[in-house]
Amino acid sequence: MNGLRETTFYDFINLRKAMESLQGLSRETWHFYKKTLILVSRGSRIYYAWCFSLLAIIIVGFIFYWKQHEMGLIETNMTDQVSWGLYIANFTYLVGMAAAAVLLVIPSYIYQFKPIKEIVVLGELFAASCMVMAILFVMVDLGRLDRVWHMLPFIGSMNFPASLLAWDVLALNGYLFLNLFIPIYLLVKSYYGKKPNWKFILPFILLSIPWAVGIHTVTAFLYNGLAARPFWNASILAPRFLASAFCSGPAIIIIIFQIIRRVSAIKIEDGALFKVAELIAYAMFLNLFLLGAEIFKEYYSGTVHMASFKYLFEGLHHHNELVPWIWAAMTMNVTAFILFLVPSTRKRLSTLNLGCLLVIVGVWIEKGPGFVIPGFVPDPLGEIHEYVPNLVELMVSFGIWALGLLIFTLLMKVAIPIETGEFTHTDYERGVITKKSLDYTASLYKIKK
Repeated sequence: MNGLRETTFYDFINLRKAMESLQGLSRETWHFYKKTLILVSRGSRIYYAWCFSLLAIIIVGFIFYWKQHEMGLIETNMTDQVSWGLYIANFTYLVGMAAAAVLLVIPSYIYQFKPIKEIVVLGELFAASCMVMAILFVMVDLGRLDRVWHMLPFIGSMNFPASLLAWDVLALNGYLFLNLFIPIYLLVKSYYGKKPNWKFILPFILLSIPWAVGIHTVTAFLYNGLAARPFWNASILAPRFLASAFCSGPAIIIIIFQIIRRVSAIKIEDGALFKVAELIAYAMFLNLFLLGAEIFKEYYSGTVHMASFKYLFEGLHHHNELVPWIWAAMTMNVTAFILFLVPSTRKRLSTLNLGCLLVIVGVWIEKGPGFVIPGFVPDPLGEIHEYVPNLVELMVSFGIWALGLLIFTLLMKVAIPIETGEFTHTDYERGVITKKSLDYTASLYKIKK
């Protein structure tokens, strides 16, 4: 009986300790999030102007989207013949930008390249912001949000694994989870001054590498599997997507990192930027080579299936809306490739930034409107219906881009101070210790009195 009482007593003590530990963890977690909210709400006039400008664009975009939501996709310039337009073009481009984070993950975690390892967390948060935008572009392309429930497990039917769209939903959301979970885990550990448990987090990091390849491969398969669209029905489409992703994504990262180091205390070495630029040069060569191989196949064979290529590069039956755009994109991509290939221009910031801007715009044209629209022209019946996005599509797109930039801005507002050591748990610990000391002194005073 006494043994039972002792066991019950010790169980009670252990439970009480566990409850106190849980309360302490809850208190610290609340403190972290409270300090985070305070941190993102404070800044310079430029920071406030930037955030409020993005909010204004988001509100305008939402107003136009609400109109589209009420009336349906009839409010856009998409038709039965051209059913994918600016939304899916942006989606395809953003998936590539998100996948490009793997070019930072491999050198930093696998090869321990120090200059990139110091900034890889920022690159992963950039990928997460891109994934949010990509998913939103798919949602606005549905027309009405209440149709989303058809894809929810246990409520609707995802038709997994038969449906490629179901694979895409799982791939995109899984990659978004990885690129939020990994950097947040590392940042929280850094905030508390603790070393990460690499045995726990490393499998997630290693998983994110093939997952990055997977998200763009599945996206390519969405197009590739449509046999009635010969422009997309090419076996090298997935490698082309990956090659172009490893051009545009790192190019944007280089520009963003230069802005970050100018407006914050974080140190980003030029060596990290130059190494990323070198990787862009290799990817750019592969992208141009694969595109050239595809053009050769179409023009040399000269079959009826080359009609979409002719529409894109030459125009078809006096329909040539995309011709100046695609040739401008080709010029930008080739010029950027030369700038990245030559070490002297690659390692000079002025020409490096010029090359990045050319890649960003050139790949967007090639991979966005220059890829999505020609797949529908001509349609399977041989009819030509040209597509140009209208004001509703433009404003909704601007709103989503602004939302993604705002999310990335707020994430950087927290991540950068943690990385530089300006935002840590030390001050909180001092405050807690001081409070405990005061309480203890006060209790002693009461006893003596």
